[in-house]
Amino acid sequence: MSLFRPVANACFRRALSVSLSRSLSRPALVSQHRYYAKKATSTAEKFVPGSQQPLTDPVAQAEYAKCEEKMKAAIDWFRKDCAQGTTRATGRITPALLKDVRVDGEPLQNMATIGVRDGSILVVTVFEESTLKDVEGALYEAKLPGITPQRVDARTIRLPVPKPTVDAKTEMATGAGRKAEEARVQCRKFHQISVKKGKYEKRSIELETFQKLLDKYVAEIDKLLVDTKKTLGIAR
Repeated sequence: MSLFRPVANACFRRALSVSLSRSLSRPALVSQHRYYAKKATSTAEKFVPGSQQPLTDPVAQAEYAKCEEKMKAAIDWFRKDCAQGTTRATGRITPALLKDVRVDGEPLQNMATIGVRDGSILVVTVFEESTLKDVEGALYEAKLPGITPQRVDARTIRLPVPKPTVDAKTEMATGAGRKAEEARVQCRKFHQISVKKGKYEKRSIELETFQKLLDKYVAEIDKLLVDTKKTLGIAR
């Protein structure tokens, strides 16, 4: 047995040497891994521009709602006036021309029927003869452009609506421009009252928010005026 041991050891050493030389001659397999940078969660991503930040102060919120309600009322008044003017200018005679007439604080429709005859005459028929004088007076006080009430009998009043001429349309457009400025002045007044009441600091979110509210409604007034002039056929 002792004779074979040196031979076995020599064979083992030779096999080990061959194995090592082969492993060293092969290129090493290097595992590759990709690493991705994590998305930064900085506070800059959560930043909201001042113009988009909502009001958080309850007092400022209440004042904002009150101011907006008043501006809406001014816009609605101007919109109704423009609608009436364009209706007359386009020759569409409807009872809606008298919808804003009030008789002792009540709508005219509560005291009379309103009809259209021959496409150009409004006919008002009161329910009670005793109210005819009050209804006639309310129609005069409404100062409808180019319209003069005409009493027919104890219950009926006629209102011929003339077709507007070019001069009449121009006058309507001029009147719409004046009323548009009145609406703008009202909106600016409401804005100033709210800002003074709040005593907000310069460049504050509150000041910016109230200014955006004013700009919004002034732009709406401008658009209504442009649309009205376009309907009237007045470019300027």
